[in-house]
Amino acid sequence: MSTTTHQGLIGLTPKQSLIVRIAFWGNMISQMGIIVTGAVVRLTGSGLGCSTWPNCEPGQFTPRYHPEMGIRPFIEFGNRTLTGVLVVFAVAVLALTYLWLKHKGAGFRALAWVPLILTLVQALLGMGVVVLHLDPKWVSLHFLVSPILVFVSGLLLYRLYDGNDTGRPAVTRPVRLLFWPMAAAGFLVLILGTVVTGSGPHSGDTNTMVRFMVDPRTISWLHADVVMLFAGLLVGLLVALVASGAHRPARRAALALVVVTALQAVIGYTQYLLGLPELLVALHMTGAALFAGGISWVGSSLYTWREKTAVDHEEAGAHAATPTPAH
Repeated sequence: MSTTTHQGLIGLTPKQSLIVRIAFWGNMISQMGIIVTGAVVRLTGSGLGCSTWPNCEPGQFTPRYHPEMGIRPFIEFGNRTLTGVLVVFAVAVLALTYLWLKHKGAGFRALAWVPLILTLVQALLGMGVVVLHLDPKWVSLHFLVSPILVFVSGLLLYRLYDGNDTGRPAVTRPVRLLFWPMAAAGFLVLILGTVVTGSGPHSGDTNTMVRFMVDPRTISWLHADVVMLFAGLLVGLLVALVASGAHRPARRAALALVVVTALQAVIGYTQYLLGLPELLVALHMTGAALFAGGISWVGSSLYTWREKTAVDHEEAGAHAATPTPAH
């Protein structure tokens, strides 16, 4: 990040700035990381490696090795343990917001509650997943909370760096209006992705056969169609940003999301054609975390919380760096 993207850290001491950045980045990375570890649980058949919640087994909090179960209880318990890490970072984000970042406004303070609240909801849904023996509806709900958490964590991170002023639009209203149908399509992509997974071979446990009663091929192609819709809306947004002369952060965020979406599409089609190998499915789940974060980055970049003088200086510098055509 350039120095202009650190406007939001002005007023903090170097030590305070470091602590805040560790907390907010830790929250973002761990929220994305639990999507990946959740995929590992599913793909290794470890979903019921621990048969109860919060104990791993009745009267036994931590897992123990049994030859018939292998390391599956440890994989499942490791994923549960990461939830504790999420809670620690979420509490740190909330505490530091009220301790050192109150000047960012009531909206920022309200947003800082979301990671903690939704992480606790996520833990309760995880309990439901175990109690209901990996019912695909509960597994899907359990997953879908994570992209929302990534989205909110990304917005908090963007606002942390961007500035301390009152929020205002950074691009024109027609361009901003293009974002919302794109974001809705993106969330629909994630919803259909959970249905695809819930109708496929990776149930999360080798003995669990309950799946969504839909044709995997049909739902996979519907998922792909919505991805194409999302990609079209995203490219349209990028073109509108360039054509309207939108500020650099918005153009950069949209371009990055184009790259993530393209890579996700390649991985998605490849895993489908190869019969859903575990490694590619895990990469696709990792891409889902980046996909949610990318949507958050784009949406955040359509607004700014910087002081107007800082924005003016940045735009002036960008224009000065643009070569003037020879006459």
